[in-house]
Amino acid sequence: MIIKPQFKLKEYENGLYLVSTPIGNLKDITFRAIEVLQQSDYILCEDTRVSKNLLDKYQIKSKLISNHKFNEKKNVLKIIEYLKSGKIISLISDAGTPSISDPGSILVNECINNEIKIFPIPGPSAVAAALSISGFSDKFLFYGFFPEKKQLLANELKKLSEAENSLIFFVSPKKINKIIPEIKKNFKGRKIVFCREISKIFEEFIRKDIDELELFEKEPKGELTVVISEKKINKKVSNKLNESDMNIIKKMINKLSTKEITDILSQITEIPKKEIYKYCLNLKNEK
Repeated sequence: MIIKPQFKLKEYENGLYLVSTPIGNLKDITFRAIEVLQQSDYILCEDTRVSKNLLDKYQIKSKLISNHKFNEKKNVLKIIEYLKSGKIISLISDAGTPSISDPGSILVNECINNEIKIFPIPGPSAVAAALSISGFSDKFLFYGFFPEKKQLLANELKKLSEAENSLIFFVSPKKINKIIPEIKKNFKGRKIVFCREISKIFEEFIRKDIDELELFEKEPKGELTVVISEKKINKKVSNKLNESDMNIIKKMINKLSTKEITDILSQITEIPKKEIYKYCLNLKNEK
């Protein structure tokens, strides 16, 4: 498939382009992303086999350079040299936006240190997609992947449970059952959505109350994006009349009976009828 934009191709500046790629369905890519990749001298990617599927679909012939978490430090100096010589280089991950829970942050910081221009090419995001269908608060914290060690994991989840916002994180299918007991321990009374295979044929969203959450019987297929609902704050309700309540009663005291005032105020406040009735009697006795 060849994408032919209906406008004149832009002349792209020399620099590093962070290009978002589909998180599943290969059709979820922007015209601009394809155009940038077509004009790149080099494309840095995590797994050349995965990226080749996308690039072949759109007949992108730019040279690929393997750039993953095990070799990104080693690659940095060579890539900076290419950029300084005037090359256009794109950075992609296997899925989604590079440098967010994926390789790229080391190179980005090196570009900043060398005053090399960096351009984001936005696109698909598992985080945004998962939050959009969750039904939870759009004020959220994104964690990424949790640490491997059990105690560090427990400490992080306990700390995050104190935040009022929704929480989003990634987890591999092999580790989800190790995390579930800590989620049940720290996020009682909240809800959770497991998002699996987003935008793919077997896309699935599993919604649960955390208090009823159980371990997966079978290891789910594909990396999971998990969303936990916001923390519900139980606001303390005063059972005493405040100044505003008192002013309302004073305005009604000569027009309505004590019983009528008590009935009205008890419906719009959490104040006990006894408290309202007592204040009405005191007002009448003052006269």
